[in-house]
Order: sequence, then C-alpha cells, then structure tokens
Amino acid sequence: MKIIKYTLLSLIFLLSACGEKEDEITKIDNPELVTIAFFDALYNEKNIEKAALVCSPKLARIILSYHSAKSVGRHLFNMSYDKVEIRPDGSGVKVREQFKDAAKITVYFDGYYQEDRLKDVKRVSLIQQDGKWIINKILKDPF
Repeated sequence: MKIIKYTLLSLIFLLSACGEKEDEITKIDNPELVTIAFFDALYNEKNIEKAALVCSPKLARIILSYHSAKSVGRHLFNMSYDKVEIRPDGSGVKVREQFKDAAKITVYFDGYYQEDRLKDVKRVSLIQQDGKWIINKILKDPF
C-alpha cells in the first residue's frame, strides 16, 4: 500500500512540475528573454503550444494551425533545425528604456539540421499587454 501511495505522490509531483514549465514562459518580463523562450520552445523543445502562449491571439492561431513545430519552422520562419542555439542581438541597447510598451528584437540562430551547420537572423515585434510581453508580428528579414 505504501508503494502505491509513494508512486501516486511521485506521479502527481511530476505532472504538476510539467504544467509549471509552460506557465513560466508567460511570466518572463524581459522582451529579449520572451523572444528566446519562444524560439527555444519551437526549435529545441518542439512545443508549439508553449510557444503560442507568448503570442498575440492572431499569431497563436496561425502557429497552432500548423500542428507541429517542424511545420512552423519550415513554413512560417523558413528555417529548420534539429538543435539550435539562440541569442539576442548584443548591441547593448536598452529596449525597455527606448520603448515602454513595444520592442523589436533581433535574434541570432546557430545550429544544425541533418549535420549541416546553419546560421540565421530573425526579427520579431513585441508589445506589452496586461504587464506581459507578447509577440505580435514576425518582421521581414533584416538582410
């Protein structure tokens, strides 16, 4: 009986921990980190539901319509990665000091797809709603 009790407690703990991770992405209060968490959810975690949590309703609907992270990457961003490192533009500009409720973030991708190394750059526009940063637009390639 004790074994069943401990097994159930362990299972409940694991399930509750999984739910918290998805909510963590919506609690980030830095637009650069929200952008990195969004792309990390898509390309490294392969979780479109988690990525959609930090998108505007219109963008979330578009992302969820693709049904898989691989399709979103291929069709929406024209990028495919098996594993990728994502970093924001390191120019040192304080985004929140320039724009209180809007930001345009540039992120750099360096990763691999089928043993080929690929590098890319993407820009997104974020707005602040109800104290949370959300991605509302994917901007055209900067180059």
